[in-house]
Amino acid sequence: MNADGRTRLHQTPEWAALAKHREQLGEVRLRELFAADPGRGTGWTLRVGDLYVDHSKHLATDETLRLLRELAAATDVFGLRDAMFRGERINITEDRAVLHTALRAPRDAVI
Repeated sequence: MNADGRTRLHQTPEWAALAKHREQLGEVRLRELFAADPGRGTGWTLRVGDLYVDHSKHLATDETLRLLRELAAATDVFGLRDAMFRGERINITEDRAVLHTALRAPRDAVI
């Protein structure tokens, strides 16, 4: 358990399920994933403006993404993200706000 009472990420059942899934992928090669899904090259990519993100070349499947979503939900990733944007003290080690958002803030922003 963390100091704030949250279960550590690697101690959750969702983490164990993801680790088991990784073992089940075993010796799967990317070429096998592309052969099994001819649309993988386009279905696993995203373009937003000039940004192009290609996840097709990662050793991941639809099941991998489902398990990652379950892990995110179980560990309240979105709640912690929102708390970070509100400037709450989510850094339990140093008992302070993480201030990651300050890296992207305008120079004149009050943080």
